[in-house]
Amino acid sequence: MIDDSLRRRLNICETLPTLPAVAVKIIELANDPQADIGTICQYISMDPVLSAKLLRTANTPLYKSRRIATNIRQAVSILGTHTVLVIALSFSLSHSLMQASLSGQNAAFDGYVFWRRSIASALACRALGEKLELSYLDDLFLAGLIQEIGIIAFWALMPEEYEKIFNATTDHDILLKTERETLGCGHDELGYALLKRWHIPDYIALSCINSHSQPEPRHLGPTLHSCLAVSRYLADYFIYPQEAEKMVALNEAAKDWLGFDANALIEVIKIMEVGLSAVEDLFELTIHHPSQVTGILAEAKELLLIYSLSRMKDLEDKSQRDGLTGAYNRTYFDETLQREFYLATQYNLPLTIAIIDLDHFKDVNDTYGHVAGDSILANVVKTIFDQIRQDDTLSRYGGEEFALILPGTPLTAARNLIARLKDAIAAIAYKFDGATTIRVTASIGVAAYQEGEVNFFEPKDMVKAADSALYAAKNAGRNQIIEWRK
Repeated sequence: MIDDSLRRRLNICETLPTLPAVAVKIIELANDPQADIGTICQYISMDPVLSAKLLRTANTPLYKSRRIATNIRQAVSILGTHTVLVIALSFSLSHSLMQASLSGQNAAFDGYVFWRRSIASALACRALGEKLELSYLDDLFLAGLIQEIGIIAFWALMPEEYEKIFNATTDHDILLKTERETLGCGHDELGYALLKRWHIPDYIALSCINSHSQPEPRHLGPTLHSCLAVSRYLADYFIYPQEAEKMVALNEAAKDWLGFDANALIEVIKIMEVGLSAVEDLFELTIHHPSQVTGILAEAKELLLIYSLSRMKDLEDKSQRDGLTGAYNRTYFDETLQREFYLATQYNLPLTIAIIDLDHFKDVNDTYGHVAGDSILANVVKTIFDQIRQDDTLSRYGGEEFALILPGTPLTAARNLIARLKDAIAAIAYKFDGATTIRVTASIGVAAYQEGEVNFFEPKDMVKAADSALYAAKNAGRNQIIEWRK
């Protein structure tokens, strides 16, 4: 939290931008539920620049109005009282703050970059709301525009100290963490204090600080601050498209805060694309040169599709793997054996399977504990993976039991591999507590489908045969390989 010392500095700081009279009056009207249209129009009309921007806004594609507004009253009629107040507040705040930060009072602070990102965030936040069919799009735009205002406050309060922190990273989350560790609070908290000082409506100020917290449970539905949180990551990618990690961070934030997948984000980017030129024109600031925008957006869509496919593959792979060892799970083994058995019987291809069971493994767990036992299992799997081909399938079949499918491999060729696996497992020397060495051996049962032989009618027949051979290997004294014979 912001301490009293920093709060006092904020209250007496003379380098912070001051709000013009019209902005102060608009804030007052925004906080007054009884404000009438006549009063709103009167004060907006006092500022010719603000009036012109409001009229242009009412007539942009952002509002999809069939009517053309030629005066402030018509704009209010098209947009509604609340929307007009929020838009007017967005323009009056940004105009005064942009003038101050772009005037060069602090040469180290790049106000142009700051406002490019802020406007991109505002556009992104509004686009997210449109995708979610939220009714408060202009609140989203205003909150997106000012959610990082605490950064300007830090530059005003302690320019030399803050310059080192700010210029050390373009990663928003790292910046926020460094601020909290070094300065005792983040720009979210300082920004909230500044917005409260300016009497910005509470729901806007609170959303700006809440968007920097942890995501809420998604069953609560999308909120102003959840859209704000994701808009930051969208803006970061939009400003720094060459930094691939920005896209990764965007995907994670969109999933965590809004439950969005890559396809939903692509739709949001399309909405941003439609509104970009209108927003740049209204704020008289270029986020990207028109020749760059098409390429950036196209690349973003491509990266999102690639990320989506990659994530689907990762999720699929995780669902097929044993969490402890990384070997495939029993379900994957059953499905793979079904497929390979069909191919072998249909096309007379060889197929060999092996069931590998670690000898006396219960004694290892009982003597040294399950942590040591789990480590040995992981070592065994790594050892086997190092020996087999990419097309071979190793699965965890039971607790300390593994199943190996060797497609296209006749028994004669499988013998050498399985013998090497048995010896490699026996050679594993696991150091327990840095002193005791634990060793294990394996009993292995093998069954093979051979060309011209009709010994197995179903995949489960091969598994039963390999199990029978494994049982024989254990009875023969363990650490043995037994091949099933008809």
